[in-house]
Amino acid sequence: MPGTRFGYVIVYVAAVGESVDFYQRAFGLELRFLHESGAYAEMESGATALAFADESASPKGVEVALNRQDRPSAGIELAFVVDDVEAAYQRAVDAGAEKLQAPKSTPWGQVVAYVRDAGGVLVELCSAIER
Repeated sequence: MPGTRFGYVIVYVAAVGESVDFYQRAFGLELRFLHESGAYAEMESGATALAFADESASPKGVEVALNRQDRPSAGIELAFVVDDVEAAYQRAVDAGAEKLQAPKSTPWGQVVAYVRDAGGVLVELCSAIER
């Protein structure tokens, strides 16, 4: 649709500061903005920002499935395209991510791995798809 562009992703989390710290250590993202309240932050992640907001800021009247470490991840994943999936996977695990799937090649030629962050968010680490 003309005039429409994807702006950002907001992940509702229990602790914004902890999520920012984890994503800096695990994936090398840089902080773009942190509200003085500490309840909202944006990370530099390419053309689209990755944002974290305190769970109390989730849309009122809209039911959401909050991510928790002791429950299955909500039905969405964050995907980071990286040059070296094995190294990125190890960095994430070393930073405290839960191992879900070690790097493996797909039939379409991509290498993918999966981890969960400390709050239970599903994260894919993958190579670029050759077109």
